[in-house]
Amino acid sequence: MRKNYTDILKNAGIRPSVQRLAVYSWICENPVHPDVDTVYTALAPDYPTLSKTTVYNTLQLFEEKKIVQSVKIEEDRVLYDAEMSDHLHFKCTMCNKVFDILNNDKTASFSYSYSSLLPVGFTTAKIQTYLWGTCDYCSK
Repeated sequence: MRKNYTDILKNAGIRPSVQRLAVYSWICENPVHPDVDTVYTALAPDYPTLSKTTVYNTLQLFEEKKIVQSVKIEEDRVLYDAEMSDHLHFKCTMCNKVFDILNNDKTASFSYSYSSLLPVGFTTAKIQTYLWGTCDYCSK
């Protein structure tokens, strides 16, 4: 089922320009945890007026409005993810792909256990947990 990207942007308080819609729909439909260069390279042939700066600023706006999240599983790159539910990220150290680990029941209890460690008065705004290892494909 295809999401109504225009409504998602509007509900987040974002004006749905052609370029913003292109960036958001591409990230949603290609859940590969792209960086700015990957998004730009994918969209530039169809949007000749698109610049890397526009992609960067658009992704920053999306993160600010909480419709994408940045993933900093690598020291030198910021990746982006449109999956906003609580989940973990796994990076295969052989193929370098980043995978979402989704399991609402276990992820929620995992997040709760972290929150319960905080001193009284502290609140959690965001938890990101990264795992590294070998994916199923590379293990064979």
